[in-house]
Amino acid sequence: MTATALSFWSWVKQLDLILRGETTSPARLRDGRFDIPVFGLAVVIDALGLAYGACMGLFALTGSGSGSLMQIPASMLKVPALFLLTLLVTLPSLYVFNSLVGSRLTMSSVVRLLVASLAVMLAVLASLGPIVGFFAICTTSYSFIVLLNVLVYAIAGVLGLKFLLQTLHRMTLARTELLIHTPLTPPPPSGGTAAAERHRDLDPDDLGPLDPTPNNVLGPHTRTVFRIWVLVFGLVGAQMGWILRPFIGDPNLPFQWFRQRQSNFFEAVIIAFGNLF
Repeated sequence: MTATALSFWSWVKQLDLILRGETTSPARLRDGRFDIPVFGLAVVIDALGLAYGACMGLFALTGSGSGSLMQIPASMLKVPALFLLTLLVTLPSLYVFNSLVGSRLTMSSVVRLLVASLAVMLAVLASLGPIVGFFAICTTSYSFIVLLNVLVYAIAGVLGLKFLLQTLHRMTLARTELLIHTPLTPPPPSGGTAAAERHRDLDPDDLGPLDPTPNNVLGPHTRTVFRIWVLVFGLVGAQMGWILRPFIGDPNLPFQWFRQRQSNFFEAVIIAFGNLF
């Protein structure tokens, strides 16, 4: 294997560590830092975006699609651009929100956290790509394939942003050393004594990347601030996708790299629902 291939494989392994929760374990976050290869993960994000973009563009090649082969490379380029441009637009607001709530993360730590969150989103997105490609080949409804992609993006976005919030919480706990030195004592889950015993014996380092952490020290105002930012991120991402359209290719319109500015993402989704039902 070449050096480039080996480097790419090591970056993929870093993503695997993030998905397994090892990168966000309390022991790794003990000093309040979040160390990941930003450039390497950006390359992996691009590769995953290219893969999902190819699945999106398949509909254009069916009898019900636009019939333009150029839609596939166009979608492949636009999917990673969508996430990276959304990152650039929302990064300053996350840093300011983070500073306001006193978590004291540096700009570099915020960038690493956002890149890792995007990597989680793209990993979820790419994992659902074969399903989107399957329906793109099988369906004859343009509205259905549009809404399916909206749903897939929503799932990926929710999981990625949940990862971001949980990691922010763990980094705050790590800085105060509550998670390291305080035993886990959450209320026992339903399911009997055996389930309760297993839950009590859970080590903090065994938590998954989306698992809630004990000793919740984030106040209601802090949670509200970050929930507002999550909403902002979702709105920016949705409108960014609308600006970069088409991703699928309307069968009633010729291929274009970009459409004219009209309407908005949410109105288009409502129209797609109306056309489908």
